[in-house]
Amino acid sequence: MTFSQFLSILRARWKLSAAVFLTTVLTAVVLSLLLPKKYTATASVVVDVKPDPISGIALGGMQPAILATQVDILNSDRVARRVIKNLKLDQNPQVRAQWQDETEGQGTIEDWLSDLFQKNLDVQPSRESNVISVGYKAPDPDFAAALANAFVQAYIDTAIELKVQPARQYSAFFDQQAKDARAALEAAQTKLSEYQQAHGIVGSDERLDVETARLNDLSAQLVQLQAIAAESNSRNAQAAGQGDRLAESLANPVVSNLRVSLSQAEANLQELNTRLGANNPQVVQARANIAELRAKLDAETKRVAGSVGVTANINASRVAQVRAELDAQREKVLKLKAGRDDMAVLQRDVDNAQKAYDAIAARQAQTSLESQSQQANVNLLSPATAPLKPSSPKLLLNTLVAIFLGGLLAVGSALVRELMDRRVRGPQDLVEALGLPILGVMPQPAIAGKRGAKPSLMASRIISGRLPGPQKD
Repeated sequence: MTFSQFLSILRARWKLSAAVFLTTVLTAVVLSLLLPKKYTATASVVVDVKPDPISGIALGGMQPAILATQVDILNSDRVARRVIKNLKLDQNPQVRAQWQDETEGQGTIEDWLSDLFQKNLDVQPSRESNVISVGYKAPDPDFAAALANAFVQAYIDTAIELKVQPARQYSAFFDQQAKDARAALEAAQTKLSEYQQAHGIVGSDERLDVETARLNDLSAQLVQLQAIAAESNSRNAQAAGQGDRLAESLANPVVSNLRVSLSQAEANLQELNTRLGANNPQVVQARANIAELRAKLDAETKRVAGSVGVTANINASRVAQVRAELDAQREKVLKLKAGRDDMAVLQRDVDNAQKAYDAIAARQAQTSLESQSQQANVNLLSPATAPLKPSSPKLLLNTLVAIFLGGLLAVGSALVRELMDRRVRGPQDLVEALGLPILGVMPQPAIAGKRGAKPSLMASRIISGRLPGPQKD
C-alpha cells in the first residue's frame, strides 16, 4: 500500500475514524474525571554502608545488592505484618467488618491487610545513591502519609530485628563454646601443673641451663683431674725406683737437712779417719752416726715417695668420683631434656587452648554487643507528609495517551473497514486487483454543460491491455 492509497482510504473513511478517535478521547477524559482521586505520600530512607562500629565490616562494595535486598525487605510480608501490628489495624472493628464483607471470613485479616498494603506500596531505590523512596497510595492523603511513615518505621524495626536476632543466636552459641574452651584450658593447665609438681620442675629452661653448666664444669674438672692423675702416676712410678730424685724429696726440708748432716758426717769421718785411723773409737762412732743418718735419709725418702703414691691414689679416686658425678649429671641433664620436651608438649597444649579461648571470648564479646544493638544501618531521611495534589488519575497524561491510542484505533478501524469493503479508488487499485498494466486513462467528459458531472460507463472506463468481457481476435 502506497502513501497516496493510505490517504485516499482515510479520506473515504474519515467519518468512521473521527468517531473512533473522539469516542476514545472522550471515554478517557470522562473516566479520568469520574474515577476517585488517590494521593501518594512518599518517605525516604538512607542505607548506611559505612563500616559497622562493632564488627568493622564495610558494605560499600556491594551497594546494588544491598539496595536490592533492602527493597525486597520493604516489600516483604514481614514488614507489612509489623505495620498491622504497630497500628493495631487487626483490632479495628471497621477494618474487621470490611474484611468480613470482602472475604466472608476466609483466611486471616493479617493476610488480607498485607496483600492490600503491598498492592498500594511503591518502593523505588535510587540509581546514584543509597536512598530508597517508600510511597503509599490511598484515597485519603493523611492516611497515605501515615501508612508510608508506618512502613518506614516497620522497616527500620525489622532491619534491627534481622541484625539482632542472629547476633543473639551466635552469642548463645559462643557462650557455650567459651565454657567448653575455658574447661579445656583449665584441664591443660592442671595437667601441666601436675607434671611440674611430680617432677619438681619450676622453670624447665632455667634449671636445665644450671644443670648443663654444672655438667660442663664437671667435664672440665674431670679433664684436669685426669691430667693431674697421669702426672701423679708417672711420679709414683719414678718414686718406686728413684725416690731420692723426686722433686718432693729434693724440696723436703727434712731430707735436705739429713743430706746436709750426712755430708758433714762423711766429711768429719774422712778427717777423723785420716787423723786418727780407722779403728779409732771416734771413727767408729762417726761411722755409726753416718749409718744412722743414712737410715733416716732412706726412711724419709721412702716416706716422701710414699706420699707421692698416696697423692696418686687420691687423684685416681678423685678422677673416679668426678667421673661418676659426671655420668650422674649427664643422666640428670638427659632426664631434664626429656622432661622439658614433655613440658613443651603440655605447654603447647596450654597455649593452643589459651588462643582458642581468647578467640572465642573475643567473638563472644562482639556478638554480645551486636545482640544489644538498637541501631540498624538504615535511617529515616525524610518523613512522608500529606500530599496536596492527587497522584491519580492524571487528566493531562490520560488525555495525551487517549489521543495517541485514539489515533491508532481510528487509523486501524479505517484500514479494517477498507479490507472488509474493498473499492477501486485509483489506477493502482486496478493494477493490484487485475495484475495488468495500465495503458492510459480516459478523461472525464462534461455532461449537460456541467463541470464535474458523472461520466458514462464507457467514458469512465480505464483502457488496459485487455478490456473486461469477451474479445474477438
